[in-house]
Amino acid sequence: MTFVASQHRAEARTGPVGAHWAEPRTRYDAMPAGVHDALFEAAGIVPGDRVLDVGCGAGATTRIAARLAAPGHAVGVDVSAPLLERARASTAAEGIDNVSYVCADARVHPFPAGGYDVVVSRGAVMLFAGHAAAFRRLARALRPGGRLAFVCPRPPGPRREDPERVREVLAGFAEVTVEPVTMEAPWGRDVPDTTAEFLLSPLPGGALPASRLAGPEEVLLPFAAGSRARMRAGAWLVTAVRP
Repeated sequence: MTFVASQHRAEARTGPVGAHWAEPRTRYDAMPAGVHDALFEAAGIVPGDRVLDVGCGAGATTRIAARLAAPGHAVGVDVSAPLLERARASTAAEGIDNVSYVCADARVHPFPAGGYDVVVSRGAVMLFAGHAAAFRRLARALRPGGRLAFVCPRPPGPRREDPERVREVLAGFAEVTVEPVTMEAPWGRDVPDTTAEFLLSPLPGGALPASRLAGPEEVLLPFAAGSRARMRAGAWLVTAVRP
């Protein structure tokens, strides 16, 4: 696991960048969707559970958790107001009524002690600054015996120290497992032109000139599968239990 202590990246989600991410949200949600099955199988959510989704973004994983937990409840927490606005709209459109969202920083938010049976996260934990303290707070939010499950980026190459680092910051948990998973991520539609522009335009500011796109478009051609560009990506699937 690559830990990125980046307050700047977290703060970016609250401003124009967060609004930009909220617009083409179906693309952003589709990229890591390949790990959903593994994540939720590991989380073991059952009917009646109270679930906390950390860094929920536009709420795709929160809505999955809510369906699995019904008649329980799922809470999505994120620092980005634009993404949560999209999450609430999608939740209402899908008729899901056992979901709520909180605009807050999960590292410092006063979650109710023992208030959740399961904590899940699809990658957002990599934005934490001060991982050990953040996970101690999440452990406190879980009931004894509650489950933690999250996925985060797995760097290429040997990098065997990453699972050890995960275990270090999860010192307050028991039964920690760190397993590699591989997903095939769809990075965009209409290969190669709009995919290249999508990948190179994570920030607001208008379309890129054609001169910036020619090289990346050529690079993306081998990854074309039908009308999409698909690339394999690695992640760590981490599980733990609060003693």
